[in-house]
Amino acid sequence: MDLDTLKALQDELICSVCMNYYIDPVTIDCGHSFCRPCLYLCWEEAQTLTSCPECRGISEKSDFKTSIALKRLASLARQARAYHVNSSEEQICVIHKEEKGLFCESNKSLICGPCSGSPEHVAHDHSLVQWAAEEYREKLLKRMGSLWNMAQEMQYDLSQETNKLQSFEEYVLLRKVMIKAQYQKMHLFLWEEEQLHLERLEKEAEEIFQQLKESEFRMTQQKESLKEMYRELMEMCHKPDLELLQNLGNVLQRTELVQIQKPQPMIPELTTHSITGILDILNNFRVDNVLRQESTCCYMSFPEDTGSVMLGVTHPGMSREPERVASFARWGPQVFTSGKHYWEVDVTCSPNWILGVCKDSLTSDIDISGPEAAFLLFSLKINNQYTLSTNCPPLIQYVKRPSGQVGVFLDYDNGTVSFYDVCKSSLIYSFLPSSFSFPLKPFLCFGSL
Repeated sequence: MDLDTLKALQDELICSVCMNYYIDPVTIDCGHSFCRPCLYLCWEEAQTLTSCPECRGISEKSDFKTSIALKRLASLARQARAYHVNSSEEQICVIHKEEKGLFCESNKSLICGPCSGSPEHVAHDHSLVQWAAEEYREKLLKRMGSLWNMAQEMQYDLSQETNKLQSFEEYVLLRKVMIKAQYQKMHLFLWEEEQLHLERLEKEAEEIFQQLKESEFRMTQQKESLKEMYRELMEMCHKPDLELLQNLGNVLQRTELVQIQKPQPMIPELTTHSITGILDILNNFRVDNVLRQESTCCYMSFPEDTGSVMLGVTHPGMSREPERVASFARWGPQVFTSGKHYWEVDVTCSPNWILGVCKDSLTSDIDISGPEAAFLLFSLKINNQYTLSTNCPPLIQYVKRPSGQVGVFLDYDNGTVSFYDVCKSSLIYSFLPSSFSFPLKPFLCFGSL
């Protein structure tokens, strides 16, 4: 083979993005080939997963298999290039004046032939530089794959944290409205306490909001660190064999350190302060035995939306779907069509429960998530984490889950339903006023453990 033909062949093994011989080459739908790391970084920075960096052709998929033939040819080309590289002074053994053509696995260092037989290295495993470089190049590629997967996971966590910032900010504004509405029911002498409560909420909300922003910033920094380390490893993979192996130990140690420094998502939670005299006022409207003692076996089905729940009666021989939880439901024997009514329910027996008022007695399968059906407070335990939420509209409550008695206050004439943590004399949530045009019944459902 003449030199021109050899040069043309070698040129075909060069990635058009990094202008180096391929590492982990892949061929996309349009037929062009690139290093997998180069392609990933191009798509990441361009925020698109469909465009070819060379011809801009559209790719139908984003997951490609390694081109084994191109990978082997690129490896041979790198080895051929290494034979033509002049040895520098650093690559010559100062003792034996010979080229350092071997790699010591134990010391992770370059040595010459005579050194391999010295007492310091004779018991160690040695390999040719070219073989060792290819072996560690594969290990670096695996480490890059791990870093890339972590970066993608971090991107998902970052998106969740960014969405949480907006949700939490809106929730704080809504909670201010709810708290002001509660204090409007009290006497004018509570005005100072109302202002203090709002100031505490404002200060705590600002602190949590700042913590969320810091958490978002840490995740952003971690993602950039992962990408920077990824680029560094990619550049190292393109270096000549001897240069690649000289700083190998330090690079591997730093990549391990970056990978174990993954920041954890934050769970924002506001403190619920007591409202002076609220339970004394509500107890003026207390009703006893509001829920039947008899329990009806049913199922709770929880879709991904925490504010959407399906309830239904369990029939003999009915198959239980994975997302359904065996439950026991109770509802009130009396129907409310006017007036103010308050009752309390003990929720210590189960982490999964639904509490509030509903339109129907739930004698058949029914979706209780809509505003026309019920006004409910949900407590769900998912992956050892408690979630408190409401329906109409579905809304996560950024307050601590009550662990004892929960008070329910129905003001039918003013169209409001409110929930209270009895132990703390504090507000959990209050639905904004609406117009009730249908009878309402108290409702309670416990999910089995």
